[in-house]
Amino acid sequence: MAQFKGQKIPICYASCSIGHNDKHTLPEKLKAIAGAGFDAIELSMPDILTYGQQISETKKEIDPKDYATLRSVAQKIGELCKKEGLKILILQPFANFEGWPKGSPERDDAFDRAKGWMSIMEATGTDMMQIGSSDAEGISSSFDYLASDLAELADIFAEKGFRIAYENWCWATHAPTWKDVWEIVKKADRPNLGLCLDTFQSAGGEWGSPMTKSGLIEDVDKSELDKRWKASCEELAKTVPAEKIFFLQISDAYKMDPPLEDKPDESGLRPRGQWSHDYRPVPYNGGYLPVEDFTKAVLATGFRGWLSMEVFDGKAPEKYGDDMTPYAKGAFVSLQKLLNEAGA
Repeated sequence: MAQFKGQKIPICYASCSIGHNDKHTLPEKLKAIAGAGFDAIELSMPDILTYGQQISETKKEIDPKDYATLRSVAQKIGELCKKEGLKILILQPFANFEGWPKGSPERDDAFDRAKGWMSIMEATGTDMMQIGSSDAEGISSSFDYLASDLAELADIFAEKGFRIAYENWCWATHAPTWKDVWEIVKKADRPNLGLCLDTFQSAGGEWGSPMTKSGLIEDVDKSELDKRWKASCEELAKTVPAEKIFFLQISDAYKMDPPLEDKPDESGLRPRGQWSHDYRPVPYNGGYLPVEDFTKAVLATGFRGWLSMEVFDGKAPEKYGDDMTPYAKGAFVSLQKLLNEAGA
């Protein structure tokens, strides 16, 4: 637990956000996270796949759609977490779900994958799945259509008492901002569909840029940029009900030097997606985004739920070598400092 103005705030650490070599197995990750004082993990699908391969007799890679095997692995992970005193807050990250044309193979695959992930959730004991706003080409730009897909899936999830946390990914095709995903969630209008907000996704989408030397969006001057950012934070604080925020992810970003080219990479990933994947440290550890502003806005809604450290720090190997525990403890300190600053 962390503290905010005398209140206890539950805290989480994404399993994909620590460890960078073969020695950093999932059991070792869990020990480091629990030892640093975190209450839960976000369980990432890559960690399930990797751990499943490590404990299998053949050591072969597991097919991401081999749900029978993945359920077995997930059950073992649930037992490991109980041993360490950790809750599994959520299964993540589910990509490219919403917006495919009716009757298309892509839409059928999206729903099939979601149902497969549901079975994994049951095995782990978690009740929530994260969906990132789609960055696929060829999907609908209609928020009504995107909302109808999420509403349909939310109804399926409701049969099991499960929830969906919808997150804006700042490189998404049609819903890159918190306001976009909030509009979609409102249109879907399901009690078990809410928001995953993220300091990087909003500050890095609305204020920062990996494609400029300044590290800022340069379409407008700095004063106007800051004005728009503050207005966005104020609007969030005033318009989003606390109960529709299912959790808040926390990370910062490095300023890119040299800046990234304004084009997708060889895999098709857009620049902000590339930035997100490798250049997100914990706050107060080399980044520059206004993460305090966004955290204050979320807390100003009255939200006192889960805060989760989700970082992707490409400099991690040089920062902590083989021992993950000091890094995890530093993340706890960083998170508490962020709460202190947000409450000042």
